[in-house]
Amino acid sequence: MKLLKNVHVLENNRQVRKEILFDETGILKIAEQIDAPEAEVIDGKEMTALPGLIDVHVHLREPGFAYKETIDTGTMAAAAGGFTTIMAMPNVQPYPDSTEVMEAYLQKIEADAHVHVIPYATITKAESGKEVVDMAALAKMGIRAFSDDGVGVQSGDVMEEAMKQSHALGTMIVAHTEDMSYRKPGAYMHEGTESKARGVVGIPSECEWKQLERDLKLVEKTGAHYHCCHVSAKESVQLLREYRSRGCDVSGEVTAHHLLLCDRDVVDANWKMNPPLRGEADRKALIRGLQEGALSLIANDHAPHSEEEKKRPLEAAPFGIVSLETAFPLLYTKLVLTGIVSLKQLVNWMSTAPAERFGLAHRGRLEEGYASDFTLVDLNEEYIINRNHFLSKGRNTPFHGWRVKGKIKATYVNGTCVYEEGKQ
Repeated sequence: MKLLKNVHVLENNRQVRKEILFDETGILKIAEQIDAPEAEVIDGKEMTALPGLIDVHVHLREPGFAYKETIDTGTMAAAAGGFTTIMAMPNVQPYPDSTEVMEAYLQKIEADAHVHVIPYATITKAESGKEVVDMAALAKMGIRAFSDDGVGVQSGDVMEEAMKQSHALGTMIVAHTEDMSYRKPGAYMHEGTESKARGVVGIPSECEWKQLERDLKLVEKTGAHYHCCHVSAKESVQLLREYRSRGCDVSGEVTAHHLLLCDRDVVDANWKMNPPLRGEADRKALIRGLQEGALSLIANDHAPHSEEEKKRPLEAAPFGIVSLETAFPLLYTKLVLTGIVSLKQLVNWMSTAPAERFGLAHRGRLEEGYASDFTLVDLNEEYIINRNHFLSKGRNTPFHGWRVKGKIKATYVNGTCVYEEGKQ
């Protein structure tokens, strides 16, 4: 049993000084003063305790691409960013598209992970988009969400079959929406005035929203539980708004980089991601989408690559950036401190809402009876993001050198400190 003293918690968007009593089973008590002489005392040093952050879109790369990231390094990066639960995308090798592969994958996670890791299974075998996996068998072993992230399921018939099976099992389809008929060879940034000015091939917004529109029509037909990955286009926000208003069980996520950057900001391959940074109007629409409820949560698509890969010319480099260690301070600095959103809203989108949407019981809140998963942050400490200090193997970030506030000081998972600044 441990007693955290001299710490602040959020109550109705106000920071209130409290003490927190917890053990490995959960948070036992939160009060102004707690009498627990048998407990180990931890000095919170006037920091703010927040519920452990939850990211439902992370690429751990292992197995298959351990030179980019491993379960060990990726989950340590998560802890350093204040995340206590992450969901691992299935575009690894071998693909977790069968119970045999998934069992081995779960064993590797159990052995190496420093935070809670919930793996997705693929929607189709080998993410080929052709044959739906045995969802019933995977669901029976506890898998509750399916995704072919990295590619869109091009066949409407295959997606409809996947939705029917998923709905019958009470699981969720988590879709990367990308209609490849709209994407020309060599395209690497948003198709708009900026791509035209630079004379480069662009990726139009239709590439995303046309397939999302198809999927939402199928959701309405099948009743499936559906979540859209990394929404980037204003049209996608409007589609989600419309179908949510019609009673469909749909949600969408947005990344920190799509909230903070647009196509004008692109410099080199560290600004290259899929979907691409779109126009300023899209960026503003994403913020409004969160504020108005069309978008449900923030998830960051942490996508590490080797330095050699990201040093290639823009057209040849892989898509993706790392984000686990920078998401909270960036969003706190650029959205909360500027008055665009409140800290309570940010915590909801990064913890409470993901837990509720994905059915993660007893997570996402710093309350009695919930898991003892939390992070301690110094909201006043200012520092400069330095990619060379990342615990992730990936250094591919467009935010190197940015000045931010909101330093993660320690992260606890099941009552155990898995990260403490300066001790890794």
